[in-house]
Amino acid sequence: MKKIFKKLEDVYTAAAYAEAGEHETAREIIREEKRTQKREQITKRPRTQLRARGKE
Repeated sequence: MKKIFKKLEDVYTAAAYAEAGEHETAREIIREEKRTQKREQITKRPRTQLRARGKE
């Protein structure tokens, strides 16, 4: 949830700079956001073997 709010804050900040005519500054803010993003490594978990019940 914090990541979403941080992204929104950056977008609104960039929009404010763009409206004020500071287009290059707005671009830098958006570029900085892209650079700081890190992908989380998804580790594979061992799967449990599921078996259907046999006739008893």
